[in-house]
Amino acid sequence: MHTATKRFIALLFAVGASFPAIAEGPMATDDAGTLGVGGIKAEAVLGRDDKVRSAELGFGYGVIENVELGLVLQRETDRADDPSAKLRGTGIGIKWVPIQNKGDEGGWSFGLSFGYGKARVNERSTPAKFTEKELSVAGLATYHFENGQVLHMNLGSTRVKAQGESVGTWGIGYEFPLMEKLQLTVEAFGEEHSGPDKAIGLRYEIADGLKLYGSFGRGNHRSFGNLGVAWEF
Repeated sequence: MHTATKRFIALLFAVGASFPAIAEGPMATDDAGTLGVGGIKAEAVLGRDDKVRSAELGFGYGVIENVELGLVLQRETDRADDPSAKLRGTGIGIKWVPIQNKGDEGGWSFGLSFGYGKARVNERSTPAKFTEKELSVAGLATYHFENGQVLHMNLGSTRVKAQGESVGTWGIGYEFPLMEKLQLTVEAFGEEHSGPDKAIGLRYEIADGLKLYGSFGRGNHRSFGNLGVAWEF
């Protein structure tokens, strides 16, 4: 396996691009919250991480109270290789948040998320084709302040077949309301044996349930970002 392809896989399964994308964009740090029973979320995201370009479709569904299921379909291209390596991935996940505080008085919410991802890699310069898999689990905590600001914290573990071991993952993020429908997001996240990635973003609610967002970040000698749209109904 080429060094570039190993880096490609590492980027795919990093905290910021983990399967499945249940976190509310543009943040990589997940929130301790779920869709209401019968609620649906559809999301489309374009991303860039160093020389990797990605396109993603994500779906969420509130199956029962405090439980959300997620599905993501992803395609990525690593331009570090010539010809570029290609990847197609699918991920499923479940988020369980038994303690949720969404009242005006604020408070803590706590939950867990579990994810499984499978990616088919086409290393076109070899050419070699192989499949990679990821399993992840994370504890979620969110605190809603009375002034509308929100703090998110994640702590978990991810195991990727190519890496051959489990690594700890973490994330901390903050949301600041700038206007009634515009929020500023800032966060830092990463994994064991690497430095933190730091990102800043904006989320704007165009209409009821329809949100447009984007972010930009730097970390570990590279830059990354995303641009997406999400619809909850």
